[in-house]
Amino acid sequence: MTRRRVEIDRGTPQHSTVTAYIVLTVACAAQFMVVLDISVVNVALPSIRDALHFGESGQQWVVNAYALVFAGFLLLGGRLADLYGHRRVFMSGLALFAAASLACGLATSGPLLVGARALQGLGAAVLAPATLTLVTTAFPEGPARVRALATWTAVGVAGGTAGNLVGGVLTEYLSWRATLLLNVPIAVAAVLATMRFVHADRPENDRPRVDIVGAVLATGGLATLAFGISRAAEVGWASTSAVLGIGIGAILLVVFGVAEKRNADSPLIPLRLFAIRSVSVGNVAMLLAGASLNPMWFFLTLSMQTGLGYSPVQTGLAFLPHTIVTIVVAARVTPWLMRRVEGRVLIATGSLLAAAGFCWQAQLGEHDDYLTGILGPAIVFSIGTGLLNTPITAAVTSGVPTGDAGAASGLMNTTKQVGGALGLAILVTVAAAHGTDAPMLLEAYNRAFYAIAAVMVAVAIVAAALPARNDRNRPAGQRPR
Repeated sequence: MTRRRVEIDRGTPQHSTVTAYIVLTVACAAQFMVVLDISVVNVALPSIRDALHFGESGQQWVVNAYALVFAGFLLLGGRLADLYGHRRVFMSGLALFAAASLACGLATSGPLLVGARALQGLGAAVLAPATLTLVTTAFPEGPARVRALATWTAVGVAGGTAGNLVGGVLTEYLSWRATLLLNVPIAVAAVLATMRFVHADRPENDRPRVDIVGAVLATGGLATLAFGISRAAEVGWASTSAVLGIGIGAILLVVFGVAEKRNADSPLIPLRLFAIRSVSVGNVAMLLAGASLNPMWFFLTLSMQTGLGYSPVQTGLAFLPHTIVTIVVAARVTPWLMRRVEGRVLIATGSLLAAAGFCWQAQLGEHDDYLTGILGPAIVFSIGTGLLNTPITAAVTSGVPTGDAGAASGLMNTTKQVGGALGLAILVTVAAAHGTDAPMLLEAYNRAFYAIAAVMVAVAIVAAALPARNDRNRPAGQRPR
């Protein structure tokens, strides 16, 4: 049998249906792995906390070490894909991610695990933008790209929610270590599929300098800022460590902004992207959505295991409705609606529906049953999140020149992960408990869900500022309606 390969020609979207969908399949497999690794540790957190002696606020770093490095280096990962070739960067990210996953699974102490999770985040930062770039360069703008993005989004959602079930089963019947070692065979399979089906693309001959300093400044600023916020949850906002962390983090981020504007030969964020209103406003909505939806899994896991006494497997099974409803809505319902309804309307509607679901979730008590305490809210906010994810992704990638596709992908993923990491750090302070018994812990987690609902209302407000469908191709200088 003749081996079939896909060649991605820089600047030329693929129009062959067969080859485009092979690219989509490979990209989705890698995206599934990256997102799976964000959520697969959620259900394992109590076991990791007990095995490696993390504190209540310290356990967030098992999640945030990954998320912050992921966020800080995503912009660099996006530019690498543009400058050095999507296939080459994609393969490098897979290799680094697999090696870091092995180190995570073998970690024998809290600091070692957190360090390996940070390295894992670096591999994910290189890998994730390349997955979206492969999709956007394989499908021209229009219905085909919308369907492809819906599939990519649904696979990401599936990875996030399936991770809870997979993590629960592996933790209860094997070990929490298995939740991290699981990535190794997935990464190897993705490498083999890429080598067989995706041909190397042609990078630019005259490559500008890669802005590694900018990536380090961004990551350092975000990590220090999140550290300061987390210290505030433990010892108070007026403490020296909290003030220094927040202050130094803010300074590093300001220095990053100045350096990007003045000194970078090839900025991680091309400022011209922000002239596209759908990109600039869409990323604000993505930041707020990430600050709500990513930490939601953290608090749901703790609510079920610590508050309701669920086992890891019971917790994983309890997340199944979230998975099914979100995938059906994101992959089937939303693409159909996007052909008939403005994306900004879907984002606003989905955000308000999600807010209502989170307010319902905030009523959870220790004696509530699964139907009213978990399933009911899950259906409501999962429909809402399924409606808003694909329109936001379409907004922040529409109207972007092919040469900046990687940067736009990296910016979108960065915005989402920055929102999730900082949102988690802030919500941990909101959910600081005044005791260790189940009722007090549930009361604390419920405060976090009220805060999440409030942020989702803000997403709906921001969505109103997105351009109408016909404004995206309006010539410069014309006033948008």
